[in-house]
Amino acid sequence: MSKVPVTVITGFLGAGKTTLLRYLLQNNPGRRLAALVNEFGEVGIDGELLRGCCEGEAPPILELTNGCLCCAVQEEFFPAMRELLDLEAPPEGIIIETSGLALPKPLAQAFRWPEIRSRATVSGVAAVADAWALSQGRLATDLAALLSQRRADEALDHETPLEELFIDQLACADLVLLTKADLVTPEQLGVLKDQLAPHLRPGVKILPTQGGQVSLDLLLGLGLEVEEHLDSRPSHHDEEDHDHDDEIQSWSFAAPETLNLEELLTALKDIQQEQDLYRVKGFVNLPHKPLRLTLQGVGARWETFYDRPWRREEIRGTRLVFIGRNLDVQAVERRLGQGAS
Repeated sequence: MSKVPVTVITGFLGAGKTTLLRYLLQNNPGRRLAALVNEFGEVGIDGELLRGCCEGEAPPILELTNGCLCCAVQEEFFPAMRELLDLEAPPEGIIIETSGLALPKPLAQAFRWPEIRSRATVSGVAAVADAWALSQGRLATDLAALLSQRRADEALDHETPLEELFIDQLACADLVLLTKADLVTPEQLGVLKDQLAPHLRPGVKILPTQGGQVSLDLLLGLGLEVEEHLDSRPSHHDEEDHDHDDEIQSWSFAAPETLNLEELLTALKDIQQEQDLYRVKGFVNLPHKPLRLTLQGVGARWETFYDRPWRREEIRGTRLVFIGRNLDVQAVERRLGQGAS
């Protein structure tokens, strides 16, 4: 029996990993797929967003929410992989979306575990990088948030930890996806490729993308058995374990409905200015609208779109997940109470 190909998608917060995975699940030519989503927080917004994008029966999507995936390999990753591989109709491909903090190499090493090694293989690692942010001289849209997240890793003692994590992701990558390519010029893309190339292994391609539009056959068809060739993928953290600071937290907000979307957006932008807020993502219930509104914000970039109709059997409601550092939850609740009613 051939092994199930697994693609690991890594990249910083806001780079477009979920957008990519959503596109892959929507544009799946009859292939049985499954996904592992390493989401930070108790409410599975990413998982629901992905399930909602698929017509008919949704693919198996497991959400791992107890922190960075490469820190929770034994506690969460192995049981989740076993659950997928033991399905009556096992998936023909698995996509793992890591958190922005995750190191790709420890996760690939986990595929050497005997129970998984005989049944699944890492076909390749795709590093997602934000072309627009890079063109502005930043590694991510909200550089301050990422720097704060990286400092929360107590095991690190480097002058430029964020840059080292970015280089580690590139060094382990088999394909680099430059997202939001429509927001930069062809000349800027050429400069970015030249800047990234020295950090890549020979033969690794850089592919500009927009809207997550990448061929599923390309991502699942790399066929590289990454777990068998990790020595050629250097990392700053080969001898280190890492743990994350409890000051980074996730908090969820729920309300039956939102009467005024503009007031809600104003409230969220005010909260982003007042607090150390990294990301907001969730769903908004607008009265008299048959479609569910998806809302997400990273740094100064906010996006809303209708992803699907509300289903008859589900309870309509506004649900948002906040990720930030030392959040003043009571202040957020008060501000949302003014702007979300």
